[in-house]
Amino acid sequence: MNATPKVGLVELARAIAPLIAGEADEIERTRRLTAAVVDALIGNGLYRALLPQSLGGAEAPIEVFMQMLEEIAKADASTAWCLGQCSVCAMIAASLDHDTAQEIFNTPPGILAWGAVAHEARAVEGGYRVTARWDFASGSRQASWLGAHVRIVDGNGTPRKNADGSPELRTILFPVASATLHDVWQAIGLAGTGTDSYEVHDLFIPERFTAFRDVRSALREAGPLYKIGTGSTFSLGFAAVSLGVARATLDAAIALAREKHQSLAASAMRDNAAVQGLIGRTEGDLRAAHAYLYATAHAMWGDLSVTGEFSAAHRSAVRLAATWTIHQSAKVVDTAYHMAGATAVFRSHPFERRFRDMHAIAQQIQARDTHYEDVGKAILAES
Repeated sequence: MNATPKVGLVELARAIAPLIAGEADEIERTRRLTAAVVDALIGNGLYRALLPQSLGGAEAPIEVFMQMLEEIAKADASTAWCLGQCSVCAMIAASLDHDTAQEIFNTPPGILAWGAVAHEARAVEGGYRVTARWDFASGSRQASWLGAHVRIVDGNGTPRKNADGSPELRTILFPVASATLHDVWQAIGLAGTGTDSYEVHDLFIPERFTAFRDVRSALREAGPLYKIGTGSTFSLGFAAVSLGVARATLDAAIALAREKHQSLAASAMRDNAAVQGLIGRTEGDLRAAHAYLYATAHAMWGDLSVTGEFSAAHRSAVRLAATWTIHQSAKVVDTAYHMAGATAVFRSHPFERRFRDMHAIAQQIQARDTHYEDVGKAILAES
């Protein structure tokens, strides 16, 4: 059973982190989270971090969710990525009727995954029909349900429009058994995420298994968490994952420097002034990124809790902080990797996988350079 946590999510994450770290090599080798890891995540209720309390979920404040992911990422980035993806997907429960959400999230294992926005579904009597294939479904190999974000067309093929003229988008939900999964995730990093493709053919989706994602008027839950929306929650969560990877990589470099003697030199690496200075500056960079991300999340959550509004300014602040934090974390990982010298290239040491994982994270949508342009445009538009 996907239990609801009785103690803190962050403490639970720390408690199972040694198990996850011990499984990391097998996760990398098989390109899947191991059964032991999935059982630990389910058994400790971590997948239910963002599920509404009305459904037995934790409905955790955003900073708790971020801290949970950061702790898991220190042990293994793929596990943290899958947990973050599926946890945020569960936020769609706030836009479903209670019985439908119960069926999806309270029938074990109660895990939902989805991929990118793509394709269309045709409206038919009682629901929709769809034939399509989607990509980037991180966590799909643990999921019991899949989702897809599609444009809606009428029976005659005419695209439906919202009141503002934009295309009508819905999230459709269906059991994983209704889809064919394709093993396509052969990637430089995050190897264990199972970020595969999935497709359905002429699948009927009843109306009640569809929802408007991140549409305020469609929410059935009043909690502040669901006003943030999945997009910004993904950004904060995955930025926290990057901090965890950076922290673990820098800690490994510090441990190495304490023990290693440099080639052709009798002195220990820890006594080298250049190494000392590099560690000091990099530690400062990482602490600054950590403080900035969490300060942004804290300020946003405080305003949201008081006003009930997640404003355009909040969205812009989250986007900037998350993007910059991911980029800064990548710089920390690069520095630690180079500091480790030849040691870093061996799979028997904790550097090369984290290096690859970090650079896979930095290629995701949450780290796009265009986010800086969006924020800069907003700043310049202020009067």
